[in-house]
Amino acid sequence: MKSLLNVWKNSLHQKPPSRKHTNVLHFNITTETRIEEETLPHYRPENYYPVKIGDIYNDRYQITGKIGYGAYSTSWLCRDLQNRSFAVLKVSTFLSNFPSATDRERRIYEYLAKINSPHVGQSLIRQMYDSFDIEGPAGRHCCLALQPMRMTLLEMMGLNTKPFDVPLLKMTLKRLLLALDFLHTEASIIHTDLKTDNLMLTLENVDVLEAFAEAESENPGPWKTNNGSFLIYRSRKLCRPAGDKGYGLPVLCDLEEARIGKTQESGPFIQPHIYRAPEVIFEMPWDSSIDIWNLAGLIWDLFEGKHLFGDIFDINGSHDPFKHLALMVALIGPPPADFVRRSETTEQCFDLGGSWIAHEEAAVPSVSLESLEKRLSGQEKKEFIKFMRSMLKWLPEERKTARQLLEDPWLL
Repeated sequence: MKSLLNVWKNSLHQKPPSRKHTNVLHFNITTETRIEEETLPHYRPENYYPVKIGDIYNDRYQITGKIGYGAYSTSWLCRDLQNRSFAVLKVSTFLSNFPSATDRERRIYEYLAKINSPHVGQSLIRQMYDSFDIEGPAGRHCCLALQPMRMTLLEMMGLNTKPFDVPLLKMTLKRLLLALDFLHTEASIIHTDLKTDNLMLTLENVDVLEAFAEAESENPGPWKTNNGSFLIYRSRKLCRPAGDKGYGLPVLCDLEEARIGKTQESGPFIQPHIYRAPEVIFEMPWDSSIDIWNLAGLIWDLFEGKHLFGDIFDINGSHDPFKHLALMVALIGPPPADFVRRSETTEQCFDLGGSWIAHEEAAVPSVSLESLEKRLSGQEKKEFIKFMRSMLKWLPEERKTARQLLEDPWLL
């Protein structure tokens, strides 16, 4: 198959001490031990900007410590010396043959900044404060100064080890749907990448940021050198202040994969596999309704504690589109003929009437939404399944919009 501030208590006029680096490797992290970004597939040290704790960027942002990393960027808590506050500095990698995902995210934020709207959903998207470029040894790196956040939903779920209850799920969904309605209707932006690590919780107590900076200054975390030249730091988590029991409120973040425009041309390289809409699998043109399909899968993760479309990989761990589509048939029924006619590729799986014909590639499993849903019963279960089915439609135009979902009886 074609295939998320206030000023701090202490004065910022005194520059915090920079960490002194020597040839001694902290906590016995040897040069041979891979940590953080080194563990990622296709890692090349020259692609990452050599950020150092204590350095000041753009004459404004002083690095206090590393808080995260990924294939396309590293993230650092920094002091905003101009505004006497904190920000998170996201520093992109440099890939000579590919555009930076952080560059795309900057363009999305700059586009959003031009939209003057009273829509409450705009305030439920993580803010970008500033952006600039820096030159590294290999080339240009895009930097975004972002709103500091508490943690991702993925991290919160790891701490709680329990799925969301109904009230928490509904509160989260209402906020997410408001953000999506703003993106879809006011900004004509499709997020394309809704998942638990792209939803973050607001920071209710900014003391945690100062505590992080002090801890990193007084008791530096481990770091190592790569090939004697590139410094790699181990990330430090934000610690909850004593007596703090709150987590903050969810906001939508990470716009690296977002697209501007009501409709997009075909292409398979959007959405995580487990959330991929059928029109994306078949490389049909797509629109904001792919976010709605994606949302249904995310809801299942949050409430049921497992992936709705989890069993879609072969024995080697690769995405199997036939298994994926067969599971769709089991859960929501066969596609209508109208859907089948929208792509020649569908003939590998369906006849013109929508019946499954790819029996040799994958069997339609004997499961249903009702049988997989384990936490509800009676009328509450019926209403929840109906809510889910309103998003899981083969035809994109038949899926409820974010605004319509906000008015769904189950969510009220």
